[in-house]
Amino acid sequence: MAYMNTTTANTTSVFARVGGTLEALATRYKQHRLYRETFDGLSALSNRELADLGLSRSELRRVAWESSRG
Repeated sequence: MAYMNTTTANTTSVFARVGGTLEALATRYKQHRLYRETFDGLSALSNRELADLGLSRSELRRVAWESSRG
């Protein structure tokens, strides 16, 4: 009885891997920049203004994180 084993290697070029890594870094940078802008903007508001928005200071990090991640 004969057996045939077919194995294919899923190889990605070095350039594709580097490109993917750079793309991931660019995405993380954009997300972090949006997080900082949102957090800084909300931090500049007074407690009264935050209350008008239905937020407290303890929620600012979560709100900024959620807004930066879409």
